[in-house]
Amino acid sequence: MMKRACTWLALLPAFLVSVVSAATYELPADGSDVVGAVSTTTARFDDTLIEIARRHDIGYQDIVRANPDVSVWVPGEGTEVIIPTLYVLPAGPRRGVVLNIAEYRLYYFPETKGDEPAVVMTYPISIGRMDWETPLGYTKVISKVTNPSWYPPQSVRDEHAAEGRPLGRIVPAGPDNPLGKHAMRLGLPGYLIHGTNRPAGVGMRVTHGCLRMFPEDIRYLFDHVAVDTPVRIINEPVKIGWLGDALVLEAHPILETSLEKTSDEPLPEDEIFDDTPEEVDVVVEDLPNDGKDPLTFATEQFVVATAERAGELDWSLVEAAISRSDGMPVAVGAGIKNAATSAAFE
Repeated sequence: MMKRACTWLALLPAFLVSVVSAATYELPADGSDVVGAVSTTTARFDDTLIEIARRHDIGYQDIVRANPDVSVWVPGEGTEVIIPTLYVLPAGPRRGVVLNIAEYRLYYFPETKGDEPAVVMTYPISIGRMDWETPLGYTKVISKVTNPSWYPPQSVRDEHAAEGRPLGRIVPAGPDNPLGKHAMRLGLPGYLIHGTNRPAGVGMRVTHGCLRMFPEDIRYLFDHVAVDTPVRIINEPVKIGWLGDALVLEAHPILETSLEKTSDEPLPEDEIFDDTPEEVDVVVEDLPNDGKDPLTFATEQFVVATAERAGELDWSLVEAAISRSDGMPVAVGAGIKNAATSAAFE
C-alpha cells in the first residue's frame, strides 16, 4: 500500500528545477516531467488578481482556480495570493510548440545548441469559445507577421454588428486591432498564435478559435519560433508525470463543447492575414475526445507515464485531485521496484 498524500507532497521541493527566466525552465536532468514551483505574493491595496497574474505570467483561469477564496477585483492589501507556476509537462514529444487548450497554456521546446541545457518555455493563452472551438491536431508555423492587419470574416462582422459594435472589412494595425503587434499563422487555415489589445482576457475562453497571448509573451516567442516549427494542439485536462520517484497529477476542468463542428467541416477563416492561405499538410482531430470523463483521461495518462517505468496510483488521491481540478499538481502515486507486484503490469 502506498503512503498518503502528505508524504509525497513533502518530496516536491527537492526536485524543483532551476528557472532560467520568468517563463523558461531547464528540463530536469533526471528525466522528471515536472518543472517550476508554487510561490506566493502579497497583494497591494490597488491590485486585482488579473494584474497579479500578468505580473507573474499566468492567465486568468490559473490564478482564479488557485485562489478560489480571493476576490478577483479586490483581493485586499496584504492578502496572500498563490502563484501556481508548477507544471506537469504534456505527454508526448518535447519538440516545437505544444498547445494544451484544456489548461490554457502553451509550451515551447526549442532545439538545443551545443552544450546548452534543454529548456521549456511556457505561457498562458486564450482559446476558442464553445461556438468557435480551437481545433486539435498537428500542424506548423507557416508565416510570421509584425503589425498584421485583420480581415474579419463575415460571420464575425455579423456578430459584432448584432452587438452594436460594427467592424469594417479591414482593421489596420494599431490599438484597435485584436491581433496585437505580432502574429504567427498556423497551417490550419485561418488560425493564428497572436498578441492582443485586451490582455485582461488572456487565460480565458474568448477567441474565435485563435490562440491569444500577452503582448510581451508573443513578442518574445515571435523572435524565437522559426517558420516550419511543428505545432501540436492537444486537449488534455489531466496530466500525469514523474517527479523523482513520485507520480504527480495536474487536473483541469474538462472543456464543454458544442459538439457542432468536427474535423470534416471547413475551418472558420478567423483573424486572418492579408495574404492568401497556402496549402499545407495538417492533421485535425475532433475536440470532444469521445466524451471521455476525467478518470479515463487519468487512466490514459497513467498508462503513458508508466510505459517504461513501473508505478502505482492511489486512486482516492486521483479522484480528490480531479474533484478540485484547480490546476495545482499533487503527488498521487509512486514508483514500484517490482512491476510484477502491480496488477497494472501483469
